[in-house]
Parts: sequence; structure tokens; C-alpha cells
Amino acid sequence: MLSLNQYFVKEHVGLFKLSNAYDIIDPETGNKIGIAKEKISGWIHLLRFLVNKQLLPTRVDIIENPNDKGEGKTIVSIKRGLTLFRSKVKVLIDGDKEIGYFKSKIFSFGGGFWLYDTTNAKIAEVKGDWKGWNFKLLDISGKEIGTVTKKWSGLGKEMFTSADNYMISITDPGKNDKGSKALLLAAGIAIDTIYKEK
Repeated sequence: MLSLNQYFVKEHVGLFKLSNAYDIIDPETGNKIGIAKEKISGWIHLLRFLVNKQLLPTRVDIIENPNDKGEGKTIVSIKRGLTLFRSKVKVLIDGDKEIGYFKSKIFSFGGGFWLYDTTNAKIAEVKGDWKGWNFKLLDISGKEIGTVTKKWSGLGKEMFTSADNYMISITDPGKNDKGSKALLLAAGIAIDTIYKEK
């Protein structure tokens, strides 16, 4: 899964759902290659009725080639603890090995956050536009290394009926190692599951 440069992400639709799940599709073949699934405890489910979910802890597991029950090998996890102002979101790979984290910006008109490595060095930025659903992934020098957008003219164009269906594209061929791909895929998923969902 982490060998691809494009991922189509499609939200599971459900009335009164308390946690989110997304299919991850290879846009070249149209095959489902993974699932991003939110895993939260029972008391957090209850608190979501009373408190903004962006303040509460959550974990999203990205599972490669899931079975019919949505189970399989977790290749990347996105984990946020309880937060008040600027959330710190850890990115884990191969079980629970931290490879970096995201931190929300203090002020941002279009939305976005910073990516850091495990030494707390800023390595990239996710930057949104004022319309709110076109994002660029930029390295520290400002060079574009990827995009997250609703614009896609290929397979499943008709599925773009809400902001919860989008394309993650990694445009920098230099970001081909497993850790970089995992961070960029996690950043794309985190825009919706962590930062934009209410």
C-alpha cells in the first residue's frame, strides 16, 4: 500500500454513526486496498454527544487489505490525546513506533498544520486554501510534495458528493521511502478525521 503515489479516500456513509471509517482505493485499478478506521473507547462515544469531538482523544488505524469485517494488518496509526487549543497528533508505524507528529497552526485562514519528525524538527506543512478543501503538502523550503483535493477526473468522479471523498497525491518522487509515504498518507487522512470533522 505504501508504494502508491495516489490514494482515493471515500467515507463510509451512515446515519448516527459515532466513529468514522474510510475506504482507501487505488485510483489506477479501482480496487480497495485499505481502510482507515477510527477506534475510540465507550466513554469517548458518550462524551461526543456533549463535547466537540476535536477536543477528545481519538485513534485512526490505517489497515492494509482488510477482510470483510474490516480487520487486518495496521500499517499506520494516527493518535491524538485530550486537547484544548493546539492538538498534537502522533503518527505511528509498524505497531506503535512513532515516526513523527502533526501540530495544528495557531492562526490559519484556510486550515492546516505542521509535520514534525521524532526529533521535533519541522519537516513539512499542510496548507489549505480559503475555500477549505484544497490542501498542499509542502516541504520546509516551500516545495510542493503532495496534494489533498476533491478534484479528480478519473474513476469514481461521480462519488465526489461531499467533502469526505477526496484524493491524496504524493507528487515528489523523492518521498518514496516507507516513512515519508506513511507520514504523507497519514497527513491526508488526518485533515478529515482529525482536523475538519465536527
